[in-house]
Amino acid sequence: MENTREKYEVVIGLEVHAQMLTKTKAYSNDVNEFGAHPNTNVSVVSLGHPGTLPVMNKKTIENAIKLGLACHSNIASNQYFARKNYFYPDLPKGYQITQDKTPICTGGHLVVKDDLGNYKNVGITRIHMEEDAGKSIHDVDVYDTLVDLNRAGVPLLEIVSEPDIRSSQEAYNYVAEVRKLVRYLDICDGNMEEGSLRCDANISVRLVGTIEFGTKVEVKNMNSIRNVQRAIEFEITRQIEVVENGGEVSQETRGFDALKGITISMRSKEAANDYRYFPEPDLQPLFVDQPQIDAIKNDMPALPRELYLKYTEEFGLSEYDATNLVDNKYIALYFEDVLLHTKQIKTAANLLMGEVKSYLNQQAVEITEFPLKPNVIAELVNLIEAGKVSYSIASSKVFPALFEFTDKSVLEVATILNVIQDSDEDSIANYVKQVIESNTTEVQRYVAGEKQLVGFLMGQLMKVSQGKADPKQANPMLRKILDELS
Repeated sequence: MENTREKYEVVIGLEVHAQMLTKTKAYSNDVNEFGAHPNTNVSVVSLGHPGTLPVMNKKTIENAIKLGLACHSNIASNQYFARKNYFYPDLPKGYQITQDKTPICTGGHLVVKDDLGNYKNVGITRIHMEEDAGKSIHDVDVYDTLVDLNRAGVPLLEIVSEPDIRSSQEAYNYVAEVRKLVRYLDICDGNMEEGSLRCDANISVRLVGTIEFGTKVEVKNMNSIRNVQRAIEFEITRQIEVVENGGEVSQETRGFDALKGITISMRSKEAANDYRYFPEPDLQPLFVDQPQIDAIKNDMPALPRELYLKYTEEFGLSEYDATNLVDNKYIALYFEDVLLHTKQIKTAANLLMGEVKSYLNQQAVEITEFPLKPNVIAELVNLIEAGKVSYSIASSKVFPALFEFTDKSVLEVATILNVIQDSDEDSIANYVKQVIESNTTEVQRYVAGEKQLVGFLMGQLMKVSQGKADPKQANPMLRKILDELS
């Protein structure tokens, strides 16, 4: 199958729906809240009762502009809303209010990694605002489908990519980047398991070198980024097998069965759906001017790509460190706050990625719940860089003690623990003397040419000094005295 697969190029476009973090719904004052008792966050407006009128939620416009700016998109100055008409039990009005001909954002791109780890731009076709439908529940009642309308009217941003994605891994990276971005912007919580971020994938295959696209299949019902990847991978294999066996791929919508790891046909899609779009008569056209866009832009936080480039190019951190730091918005913000109090960037990154993250994992808490303030971590970093404590002592002894001695400075805690490094030459010379006298066999072997034993002897010196000897001074002194014995 591997040789066969090399004959084909995969073409993937993704549609990501992000539920917005607003207090109320898109066009009514119904509460926008996940997990409420079914059919409680509803009103006559979201249920579409006769005589009711929608009212625009201003926050949704700001969120859309934020995302558009982050994706380098063009922001439309003049827009109007449309009704997308179709029947479904969880769509009480019989239509969705959306944007058809005038999406708020067009063009732009996201930077993602391809299969080889190289960066590429995935184009954005459009980003538009719309409202969500309700939820049909099929697995609670044996005989009936239940409908929860709490989600009906919840504001959405739909991000439609160009068909620029060429593998399931690229798709995974793209969705992960979208999720990271909406979280940084506080637009959406990105929880795919709760349905607040949903993804539909349009997949086709074609022979390498072919210009025309193959027949597109849409795959839905993927509740994690990993399942997006799994579903696409299965569908690629399935479509290639169909073509190789002389068949034709059918244009259809398929669902993903996560337990079996397969896609299942839901309905054929021989022709485009006729949603009978027409202008929404109850909402005025929307006008966005440049001063409004500039004000929103000035209020935006530093974004993950921007921070990544800052950490790698300006600070000289590795790609691995930078990627891990920016992966979580609040980790990145905490790191930024630490750097307000120290210039020792690499040591600060090591502590944050090592001891701090280990604590968070062990305690099952987020960085927002971490009890030590950024200036405390910076103080520990500065203590290490000043040669007052070694990194190993700082991480194994001082760091854990900071949670106990909350009323003390880091230096006071290190003093109480009696771990302040000894940089006095006479003291270090005494430690060297003790090591040489108590390890005569190893010293003789060193003198005979086994120079690698300096590591062992240095370890003995740190043990004798109880970790208090400054390695930067002790190591050259130990080597000097050993070499004098040779």
